[in-house]
Amino acid sequence: MKGLILSGGKGTRLRPITHTSAKQLVPVANKPVLFYGIEAMVQAAITEIGIIIAPETGGEIREAVGDGSRFGAQITYVEQDEPLGLAHAALTAEAFLDGDSFVMYLGDNLLQGGITELVEAFESSAPDALILLTPVPDPQNFGVAELADGRVVRLVEKPAEPATDLALVGVYMFTAGIHDASRAIEPSPRGELEITDAIQHLVDGGLRVEPHIVRGWWKDTGRLDDMLEANRLVLDRVDRRIEGELVDSQCEGRVVIEAGAVLERTTVRGPAVIGAGARLTDCYVGPYTAIGEDCVICEAEVEHSILLSGCTVSKLEGRMESSLLGHNVTISRGTRQPRAYRFMIGDNSEIGIL
Repeated sequence: MKGLILSGGKGTRLRPITHTSAKQLVPVANKPVLFYGIEAMVQAAITEIGIIIAPETGGEIREAVGDGSRFGAQITYVEQDEPLGLAHAALTAEAFLDGDSFVMYLGDNLLQGGITELVEAFESSAPDALILLTPVPDPQNFGVAELADGRVVRLVEKPAEPATDLALVGVYMFTAGIHDASRAIEPSPRGELEITDAIQHLVDGGLRVEPHIVRGWWKDTGRLDDMLEANRLVLDRVDRRIEGELVDSQCEGRVVIEAGAVLERTTVRGPAVIGAGARLTDCYVGPYTAIGEDCVICEAEVEHSILLSGCTVSKLEGRMESSLLGHNVTISRGTRQPRAYRFMIGDNSEIGIL
């Protein structure tokens, strides 16, 4: 069995972060989201992995992942010129898959517990496809499945009036038959070859599509709130590890301080992770916060936030919370009079003033 990870989307819901970085490389607990999917496949003994990339962000993903050896995998990159749907992505990778069964994993998704048991279930029962489903409060925003007698009987992409609350999780398992099904369907009104339509074609052809209800958590990290929630869920599982230097500082609970980080007169309340080379002085870092490499925080409070590498936050009178800062962002309070706000902000940004 092979693996196929889709990392070609434009990430419009995470702008402005994704104006300059692939959404799959935005970190959760200081690790790019994409890496979690690769690691899940390797843990399931899937080491031949294809990654679908876009022309705009493919170079960045190649540089971050490399040939896969660091993960114990062999990575092949497959370029998709336009994001024309998940079924189109499967067709684009047909030569790489070469008739093998495969796991298709959306590169901006996180799934608790990995996929090892799911792969074993697929290999033992040998259906034509296995799809993961989970109850959601807003099924109209997802592909939705209807079941009967333990089988999938109908799939609808983003229905206006959902018949169930069972949404498709971004992990699918297929035999090579999905390629013929993808060729047989027509583009949807939004101009994409929908994977839901391809799976429905399998069902209509009398082929066996089995559901698996996800009981743990699953997150699509395409929005800010989802990124912060995924960060919270992952940090909830970290083990305490202090490798950096603490000077008149204290760390409470499950805290990771990477080697090279220096904390002076600082309190970190876990779960939290502080990246290598970070320098924190006279500050407080609250629960569910991930501070990236080489960040500088001085005379400030940060909680329930994600700071990418190279950020500087200093001299804030209020606490910064529920925030996502891109690489090398600087937030500070100026000293000039009269007091006024001064910004340089890119497209699609959002600022909250206390």
